[in-house]
Amino acid sequence: MLNAIITRKAKQEFARAMKFDNGGTPDLTPRDVTKPRLLYIHIPFCEQLCPYCSFHRVVFNESLCRDYHHALRKEIILYRKLGYAFSGVYVGGGTPTVMMEELEETLFLAKQSFPLREMSVETNPNHLTDKNMTALKRIGVNRLSVGIQSFDNRLLKDMDRYEKYGSGEAVAERLLQALGYFDTLNADMMFNFPSQTASILDRDLDILLEIGMDQITYYPLMVSDLTRDTVYKTFGQVNYGKEEQFYHRIVERLVPPYRFSSAWCFSKKAAMIDEYIVDYDEYAGLGSGSVGYLNGMCYANTFDIAKYIAQVARGEMPVMAYRSFSGKDRMRYDFLMKLFGMKLHVPALKEKYGGIFHRVLWLDILAFSLAGGLRYRKPYFYLTKRGCYMWVIMMREFFIAVNNFRDFCRAHAAL
Repeated sequence: MLNAIITRKAKQEFARAMKFDNGGTPDLTPRDVTKPRLLYIHIPFCEQLCPYCSFHRVVFNESLCRDYHHALRKEIILYRKLGYAFSGVYVGGGTPTVMMEELEETLFLAKQSFPLREMSVETNPNHLTDKNMTALKRIGVNRLSVGIQSFDNRLLKDMDRYEKYGSGEAVAERLLQALGYFDTLNADMMFNFPSQTASILDRDLDILLEIGMDQITYYPLMVSDLTRDTVYKTFGQVNYGKEEQFYHRIVERLVPPYRFSSAWCFSKKAAMIDEYIVDYDEYAGLGSGSVGYLNGMCYANTFDIAKYIAQVARGEMPVMAYRSFSGKDRMRYDFLMKLFGMKLHVPALKEKYGGIFHRVLWLDILAFSLAGGLRYRKPYFYLTKRGCYMWVIMMREFFIAVNNFRDFCRAHAAL
């Protein structure tokens, strides 16, 4: 009952928050150039498209991909001219490594332009080649995140990943060979596919532990409105009761020897995570279809790739929609994200919001504390074991709302 209430409430709140205003040009000038910020770069190209994915992605076209990277480098320069000093870069997709020579040139420019301390790139198993990993290492990438989802061959076939990326056994072997290239090798996994059983999940966990991955991120299946019919036809009806059971099994198996980096990310050591929004208060979104959060404002770049390239070529910021959040919305955003990272430093948020943090969010804090989701040990609020799954529910609904927004934008761009 409690989980259903959290799901319903989170769905309503995030649907409201993701209603953006169209038109106009937002002011992206940094208000404090010393604040740590992340540079997010989106590469939308994939060799083939997975049926359950709601990220902005298109089928790879070499000529268009080259033009796109040229535009990305121009957009990097636009942010440099505004005075930003990003300390980290995260490259997501799509499949960012689909054209390594272009990615290397783009990251080289980012490195020249900003004082980057950490660099993370997403990839797929078929791109774990010596040539690609050597190029990524050469440019300074210290974290590689590999989309695995599962090692079960039947599931991989259902996901349309078996033919593209190989059997579970082949993928596991590639991961084993890739260990040691980077400071952190992360496996992106998924749980709660309708056809996934407890034994399949346990076998996946066995393989991850046998390999000795540096980091493991376990996402629940997140179904946007647009992909719901496809997912149901392909995999069956999603069962959120099973989701909770699977989540607790994952935690039981991984903690220890891993520690929580977020409620669904498990690390052997301190490292960057896929949910960079936890560690960075602000981040710029570059590339077609990327979403950024700067100056208390969430904004999205155009999802029309040809339009994106043309706008950047004219020296324009390619923003298609944005929303300025109220003070209360910003506090709720920080509350959600910081606790997803397992703890919230109360004095820092009091200082950030002029001492009104408790007055605005006291009811939220009280409700989650009474429900057993939070505990306080000065100066932090911490997620409890029960609270971890509460936050998984909320982040699941947060990302579904973002995916629904992406689907709307893609339809608007006639993609």
